[in-house]
Amino acid sequence: MAIEKVKAYFAAHGMESRVLEFDVSSATVELAAAALGCEGARIAKTMSFETPDGDILIVAAGDVKIDNAKFKGTFHTKAKMLPFDECEARIGHAAGGVCPFAVNDGVKVYLDESMKRFETVFPACGSSNSAIELKIDELEKYSGFVSWVDVCKTREV
Repeated sequence: MAIEKVKAYFAAHGMESRVLEFDVSSATVELAAAALGCEGARIAKTMSFETPDGDILIVAAGDVKIDNAKFKGTFHTKAKMLPFDECEARIGHAAGGVCPFAVNDGVKVYLDESMKRFETVFPACGSSNSAIELKIDELEKYSGFVSWVDVCKTREV
C-alpha cells in the first residue's frame, strides 16, 4: 500500500508521526479541505502528466488549474494527464492519493509557484484519506523536486 511506503519514507526522517489519516476521504481538494478544516487553496494537489521525457508530477495550490500555454512553454509539450487507472503503476500512488513522496524511480517532481503564498500546505501521503502539513522549505526538501515552475493560471482575487 502506497501510504505505507510514504510512512516508511517519513520514518527515515523522524517524521512519521506527522502523517495524518482520516476516517473520511481526502481524495479531492474539497474533501481534503473539509477533512483538515482549512481553505482548499492550502491543499497541495499533485497532478501527474506524461511527457516525452517521462512521467512528471506538478504540485500546486488547490485553487489553481494548469495553464496549457505555460505548461507547453515550460515542458515543450502539451499537458497530458496520466490516465486515472495508470497512476499507481507509473507513479507509485493511485489517483486520489498521488503525492510527491516515495514515488517510482524516474518520476520527476516540480513545485508550482502558486504554493509560495502559504507558510504551510497539505499534500497527500499516498492514500485517498491522508495528508501531512509541511512548511514550504520542508516540501522542497522531502519532495526531491527538480525545480519551481509557473505552469498554473493566475488566481482571480
